Amino acid sequence: MIAPASAPADAHAGSSVLPIAFVCSGCGHRLPDVAAPPLACPMSVPGDDVDHVLSRAIEPAALRFPAGDEPNPFARYRTLLYGYHVARADDRSDAEIVARIEALDRAVAAVDGHGFSITPFATQPRLGRRLRLRDGGALWVKDETGNVSGSHKARHLFGALLELELAGGGADDTALAIASCGNAALAAAVVARAAGRELRVFIPPDAPPTVVKRLEALEVRIEVCPRRPDEAGDPTYRRLLEVVSGGAVPFTCQGNLNASAIEGGMTLGWELVGALVAQHRALDHLVIQVGGGALASAVMQALDEARQLGAIGRLPRIHTVQTRGAHPLARAHERLAAELGPRPDAAAIDDAVAEAARHRSRYMWPWEQEPRSVAHGILDDETYDWLAVVRGMLHSGGLPVVVDEATLRAANRHARETTGIDVDHTGSSGLAGVMELMRDGVIGSTESTAVIFTGVRRESPANGGQP
Repeated sequence: MIAPASAPADAHAGSSVLPIAFVCSGCGHRLPDVAAPPLACPMSVPGDDVDHVLSRAIEPAALRFPAGDEPNPFARYRTLLYGYHVARADDRSDAEIVARIEALDRAVAAVDGHGFSITPFATQPRLGRRLRLRDGGALWVKDETGNVSGSHKARHLFGALLELELAGGGADDTALAIASCGNAALAAAVVARAAGRELRVFIPPDAPPTVVKRLEALEVRIEVCPRRPDEAGDPTYRRLLEVVSGGAVPFTCQGNLNASAIEGGMTLGWELVGALVAQHRALDHLVIQVGGGALASAVMQALDEARQLGAIGRLPRIHTVQTRGAHPLARAHERLAAELGPRPDAAAIDDAVAEAARHRSRYMWPWEQEPRSVAHGILDDETYDWLAVVRGMLHSGGLPVVVDEATLRAANRHARETTGIDVDHTGSSGLAGVMELMRDGVIGSTESTAVIFTGVRRESPANGGQP
């Protein structure tokens, strides 16, 4: 079970009458049922070295895995969203909630050309043959390149917007803010524009020109943040923290700042489950690329909740991928796994993760050098959602994989040549992880494995397709 880590009882914890609650993985604080969207743990104190990240806790007996056929994932999986239950407790009808989701989706479509829909998830036989799969082995690809703003990131931000409206009681004029080098910034800009909200975007000096041009067209407030010699960590993230402390809403994919964004990303995991259930299939492995960790955290939690609800019988082994240019997650996993020793049971894992949550700096700290890779979108200095991701790997038997630039480039070439999907190097880096795991014998040629192609290629092939 991938549940929030056990933690000491909190005297400030609230009780819940809803089937979904949010609990801090670090201090154990449980948010009470109030008309406010789940963002960051209110018990966080700067410098306390506790990993204050809110995670969902569900009452399985009060929920069921949706079996609807609505084309919009937020409508189809609405009964698994926290804001839905807050709105229902506030006497808003199911029809009213669906109407609001659809209205916001139409606003997104007016900005970006189309709204949200269930994205393709299917086996890719040509790619499987390229990887030398055989005897029933299969490579599944979830294609997010055609999603709103060209990546999976819009799921996270639309989920955050829904919580602001459903759990927060409606929109207001508080400024939103995000730190990003590309896809997340574009997603936030599209969703904020659709909602008529002011957005501040913090980007590095080397943000791709096509991204900057699109951000300018969406009329967001862009602030370029160069690295400073006397500062550790991502300068865009540091500037984001400054404006959030001044009252801005963290409209971002970092789960430690906005738990609602993780919930939005869980729709991707629920779609995976729905497709597999419909085809009576199961996965042996799922390989997910990791930068800040929001995608992996969201998908891992979604699959585990589906397991708790009886939609699937077991979890696949969930592996993560980072680059040699920066791999803080792999470093943290290595340290925690060494402390656990071989073959720990579930209770030992939960205890170790809970202890790690109270001593974050032992396991997670900013990458010491400025990270560089063709997979630019996963070069976060820190894996902000590392705790949930390490927990998910330990419970599922997955491993962190670190890949080199040659493998990243080869994976992208294989992906585009065999599937026809115009995915960028970041988006196909999960496939690079599959290639590495097959070389190491972790993934067998007869097993079923899934990856997520997370983002469309925005630059010309001449510059390497860097996102």
